[in-house]
Amino acid sequence: MEIFKNDPNFNFLGRRRAGFMVSAVLLVVSIGSLLWQGLNLGIDFTGGTLVEVGYEQSVEIAEVEAALEGTRYEAAQVLHFGSPREVLVRVPPMEGIEQATISQEVVEKLREAHEGVDLRRVEFVGPQIGRELTEQGLLALLYALGGVLVYVAFRFEYRFALGAVAALLHDLVLILGFFSITRMTFDLTVLAALLATIGYSLNDTIVVSDRIRENFLKVRKGTTEYVMNLAINQTLSRTLVTSFTTLLVVGSLLAIGGEIIRGFAMALLVGVLVGTYSSIFVASASAFAMGVSKQDLLPPEKEGADQPDQEGMVPPNERP
Repeated sequence: MEIFKNDPNFNFLGRRRAGFMVSAVLLVVSIGSLLWQGLNLGIDFTGGTLVEVGYEQSVEIAEVEAALEGTRYEAAQVLHFGSPREVLVRVPPMEGIEQATISQEVVEKLREAHEGVDLRRVEFVGPQIGRELTEQGLLALLYALGGVLVYVAFRFEYRFALGAVAALLHDLVLILGFFSITRMTFDLTVLAALLATIGYSLNDTIVVSDRIRENFLKVRKGTTEYVMNLAINQTLSRTLVTSFTTLLVVGSLLAIGGEIIRGFAMALLVGVLVGTYSSIFVASASAFAMGVSKQDLLPPEKEGADQPDQEGMVPPNERP
């Protein structure tokens, strides 16, 4: 099997070292940001009270913080929510105070400083629920990665499994690093996007790995690098079309979906981009670097397949 005329002919694995260097730099930056400043966790994980208010005109964050200064809510986090006229006030967990009292007092303080403050939404999550959600979210990620490792190891070969898991970990760290650097709120919707990214990235990796196995069985000549490059180029158009159509949907969510799902859509956007990249320069390149070869994927030969039958006759496929 040779490359068809319409197939691209990029030497992806020949540039694997450059890809590894790019990934290494991005991983170092992401991990450094996570260690230095962590994630901006939403109340889904930290617990507390969230109060969303609307102003008649644009308001600065410093003005809202000044209105709460000197009160027991001065430690609250204030940020814009969608537009300069909409503000979120996140109050950390406070013992002995009713949720209704917190939201009422916060709104009263804001109305004392500005006229026309409208209460839009109030949410409350207890600290115990926040801890449980954090633990369950981490367990969901671990179970997903473990299931991927087992599935790919049985479906293909353990080096492909290690490459697939390396690509998934690569994608997850980069997405988490993006949210750490940008200080976007990390909540349950973003966690759901992370799990969706695992499925998306794995699907692309499986398609490439499947074509690599087919080429190992069909291509009689050529090095391992040639056969793997051939498979990546043959699936490249499918990968790009899938990524493009997915990005169209994600872009629509970002543009008109509203602030509630902005974190979810942004996590998917980053996940699709890094997932497409990692299926080539991380998953396939890692399997190649670990020494996968044609012999690892060829089915075992059946014993006696080339031996004559009990009557001394030649095998059926060699009979005239």
